[in-house]
Amino acid sequence: MPAHVIVRDLSKSYGPVAAVRGISFTVERGEIFGLLGPNGAGKTTTLECLIGLREPDGGGLEICGLDARRYPREVKQKIGVALQSTALPDAITPREALRLFGAFYRERAEPGPLLERFGLQGKADARCATLSGGERQRLALALAFVNRPAVVVLDEPTAGLDPSSRHELRSEIAGMKAEGHTVLLSTHDLDEAEELCDRIAVVDRGMVVATGTPHELIAQSGAAPTVTLVTTRPLASGQLASLPGVHDLRGDGAVARFQTTETTALLTALLPLLAAQRIEIVDLHVSKASLESVFLKLTRGPEERP
Repeated sequence: MPAHVIVRDLSKSYGPVAAVRGISFTVERGEIFGLLGPNGAGKTTTLECLIGLREPDGGGLEICGLDARRYPREVKQKIGVALQSTALPDAITPREALRLFGAFYRERAEPGPLLERFGLQGKADARCATLSGGERQRLALALAFVNRPAVVVLDEPTAGLDPSSRHELRSEIAGMKAEGHTVLLSTHDLDEAEELCDRIAVVDRGMVVATGTPHELIAQSGAAPTVTLVTTRPLASGQLASLPGVHDLRGDGAVARFQTTETTALLTALLPLLAAQRIEIVDLHVSKASLESVFLKLTRGPEERP
């Protein structure tokens, strides 16, 4: 069965600035696929080209087996989209907005079930100007589902929301997969990507720099575990640095943090060293590599960007 979304060698420039430089990825049917990258990495431009808001300079785009560049109208019948912000007239109500958006599609859902699903029954006939940020985002998701889409495209849907609203929207996104929808999610929220996504493409400077499940990306990165050691008295930094596999050592009195590629050998050597000096361990914590460490390793900071 072919992938639901296929992006091949996509490119897009704005004058001399290359926003997207040969991005390629596939999204399988029924999975949540994340585009993870820092601000300005090219995520939004990629999605805007895919859904027909921008004309790419080159590359191939397919959604549900259709060439998205040749048949944009047919593709729009099959996708639902929630961008970073949805601009609606202040006076329109959620019920009216759902009816209006539904009029553009051959197949559409009635407003009632969508208002109930996205927790907007109490605001169904309130003006959009009175909705909170979380309610506006829930309305944006409801509008994305008005045509019963096969593929849902979400561009940083939880950005700027309070923790409670983020939690609610993440639950809705997870529910989309459970219902059989294919979800393409753009985010720079590492926790969100790790929690929701089956697979992730890390994007930086307009290019895909890594693709895989969160677990695969962490395993492939080769990032070493981090050890946090708290003792009753400081251990000389030179002694810590001489232990097996220790690097990136940072210390502040009796608290030391470092990475090691040889955790077992390190602990075997550390315990006798502490015992010989009658230094006791207050706390010892070994943290495995995280998606955050992978992200920082794969992407460059703002000061390094062209």
